[in-house]
Amino acid sequence: MLIIGSGAAGNSLALQLPDDMSVALISKTELHEGSTYYAQGGISAVLSNIDSIDQHVEDTMEAGAGLCKPDVVESIAKESKVIIDWLLEQGVKFTKKSGSSSRDKLHLTQEGGHTYPRIVHAADKTGEAIQESLINKVKKKSNIKLFTHHVAIDLIVSKDKNPNNKKCIGAYVLNKKNNLIDIFQAKFVVLATGGANKVYLYTSNPDTSSGDGIAMAYRAGCDITNMEFMQFHPTCLFHQKAKSFLISESLRGEGGKLLLPNGNSFMHKYDSRGVLAPRDIVARAIDSEMKLHGLDYVLLDISHKKNQFIKQRFPTIYKRCLDFNIDITKDPIPVVPATHYTCGGINIDINAKTNIKNLYAIGEVAHSGLHGANRMASNSLLECIFFSKKVLEDIKNKRKESHSDISNYLDHNKNKNIGEEVIIKHSWQEIRTLMWNYVGIVRTNERLLKAKIRVSIYKKEIEDCFNKNIISGDLIELRNLACIAEIIIISALTRKESRGLHYNLDYPSTKIKGTDTVINIDTKNNIRLYQQK
Repeated sequence: MLIIGSGAAGNSLALQLPDDMSVALISKTELHEGSTYYAQGGISAVLSNIDSIDQHVEDTMEAGAGLCKPDVVESIAKESKVIIDWLLEQGVKFTKKSGSSSRDKLHLTQEGGHTYPRIVHAADKTGEAIQESLINKVKKKSNIKLFTHHVAIDLIVSKDKNPNNKKCIGAYVLNKKNNLIDIFQAKFVVLATGGANKVYLYTSNPDTSSGDGIAMAYRAGCDITNMEFMQFHPTCLFHQKAKSFLISESLRGEGGKLLLPNGNSFMHKYDSRGVLAPRDIVARAIDSEMKLHGLDYVLLDISHKKNQFIKQRFPTIYKRCLDFNIDITKDPIPVVPATHYTCGGINIDINAKTNIKNLYAIGEVAHSGLHGANRMASNSLLECIFFSKKVLEDIKNKRKESHSDISNYLDHNKNKNIGEEVIIKHSWQEIRTLMWNYVGIVRTNERLLKAKIRVSIYKKEIEDCFNKNIISGDLIELRNLACIAEIIIISALTRKESRGLHYNLDYPSTKIKGTDTVINIDTKNNIRLYQQK
């Protein structure tokens, strides 16, 4: 098996695979680098007597604005206890109410969209705790071979006249250590590459989130669903040197207040739930107030809480803010929205299967139907582990399949020109700035159409550069970013309404019945776009 991506999704799958199964695990950088590691909040699970599976489902469905798949939401919510137990078995040190190791003693916090406290966490660095535990286990398994600093370029799909018989048999991968391209052959290929939030100028995500898996799957012929729904986290630290450091939603869950610089609150004007409204509502509210008053930021204040509580509950945020001379026990935090999560992605079924045989997608790279038009906080890590288990179940009866012949596929290591790095850097900045200004929190048809024209030009130029020049990691990511930008824009133009994370001033109302936006390319590289129920 080939697993592309080493976050919670990829690592958890690798750990669960049988010991007699050969596994290649590819990571763009070091194993820990990725969105999982930087996740602060936690993982949702129904563990309290006051809570229920039905309520978790209802909360998720409401946040998803009519586009969640009920069967998927229910299945994942029901599995939440099992997933927490499995993570505890892997050595994850979640925060407890007391010294007990019992699951019942885990401390539960509340975040936006959740009716009750159901967020299991490790202080304010849950992702780091999960990632480190999984990596430690992965390194000990002899059947898993690790390939760090390897960047997947494209999937290899068997050549068949019938598009319904397409089978994924491997991938082209750049070894950044020697700049050579290797062919990885596998019976099963799993994309666990994370989201595409680096397509925007400001994001809470690390540099690895360049949409590689979605772009590769799209070029291979996979259905890509609901890419217009890009989630903006409402509260990222506003500071020139902070590089969009995330301020966890749990800070609001523990009583943090959103304020204007003059000290006035404003969330009550937008939603009865105030600061605990879903992320799309809070992000639009902040964006609206910033534009209304000409502000560069708003304030998030938790200084009214006890000093010791703040330091114990939010040690990472406290220390990071101190680096910028902000003492959160005394001072409010300047915050702005930034892109945070890709709610759309590669379309998969309940078993994580794509429309290409033997190709799976798990985690943020996939569209499973859990998040709908807006992800509810702390459901993403839950989704990662759930679908890693589903892949394991699906391949049990397929392991005896023979390898397809891969010997006659293209060799990418051919003579090419040395590209100019300045062109790559310029295009990278231009695309991300364009997406921020034209395809942001609030959209219009005029801005979307202008963005479509400009991105199509960039995409052609970058593809030409890719075909003519020596392939580098930066060029691979730029090619993928241009592809992702085009998909987001076309998907946004297709949706003639405002729903969840997609808000268009030209279509401010929401249709009674929600539909998914699906985009793919045919055998002649023509874009096909349609909506399905």
